[in-house]
Amino acid sequence: MPKRSDGYNTRTRQLILDYLVANRQHAVSASHILDELEQQGAAPNPATVYRYLDKLVSEQRVMKYVADKGEKAVFQYVDQSRRCHEHLHLKCVQCGQIYHLECGFMEQLRTHLEAEHGLALQCEGSMLYGVCSRCRQSAAKPAPVPQP
Repeated sequence: MPKRSDGYNTRTRQLILDYLVANRQHAVSASHILDELEQQGAAPNPATVYRYLDKLVSEQRVMKYVADKGEKAVFQYVDQSRRCHEHLHLKCVQCGQIYHLECGFMEQLRTHLEAEHGLALQCEGSMLYGVCSRCRQSAAKPAPVPQP
């Protein structure tokens, strides 16, 4: 279980971190975390949750994604070995699964953007949205026909 880095560990903070680690494949909103903690019997102060999430973001232990349309931010635990600040992320809009774009394409994209557009890519917090193959396959399957 990952421990907090500043030596000041409260039960609420540990519950937040534990929840993020256990759900690292999904980005979750602060309100979702609050709901989950309340279901576990905790009574977290919303301001505490938001402050701690901001602290985890500043420590680069959590990625924060904010949609351009002013939608609420979502947060995802970062495995330090993944180096999430070096690649883009893909999110399925149906199941919420997050995929790390850790392939040779990232270097090609960086090179292209720099050479052709003069842009140095900053991946931290970047998300591309689509529908994953599992969800597309589920949608393509015909509904079962009821037997008489």
